[in-house]
Amino acid sequence: MSLVGEDRVTTSSERKLVSGGSRFESVFGYSRAVRVGPFVSVAGSTAMAANGPVGGDDVLAQTREALRRIEAALEDAGASLQDVMRTRVFVTDIREWEKVGQVHSEYFGHIRPASTIVEVSALVDPSLLVEIEADALVNE
Repeated sequence: MSLVGEDRVTTSSERKLVSGGSRFESVFGYSRAVRVGPFVSVAGSTAMAANGPVGGDDVLAQTREALRRIEAALEDAGASLQDVMRTRVFVTDIREWEKVGQVHSEYFGHIRPASTIVEVSALVDPSLLVEIEADALVNE
C-alpha cells in the first residue's frame, strides 16, 4: 500500500481509497470515494461542517457544497465531473426539488448523468437538507 497527499488517497493493487478527512469514515468504515479500475463511486456527500452545515438552512448552498465535495473527491480519485454517469439525490423535503435540481444542473447540465431524487425522512443530522452520491467511469 502507498499513501499519497496527507493520507487522503490509499492505493492497493486495484483499489484506490479516497478520504475526505471525516471522523465518521473510521467510525462507520467507509471512504469518501473508491476507485477500482475506471470505476469511481463517491459516497453520500453533504454540507456538514464542524459547526453545522455550510449554508445553514439554505438548500441551494447545501447542495452546492455537497457537489463541490463530490468534485474534489472525484479529482482525488483521478476523475472529474465529466466522468459522472449517475447521481443519487436525497432530500428531506421533496418540495425543494426544483432548487436542488437548479444547482445539480449548474454542475451537470451539459453532462446529463442518469439521476434520481428521492425524499427521505431524515439524514444523519437534522440540520442537513440534501445528500448526494455519484458514480463515474473514467475514460483513460
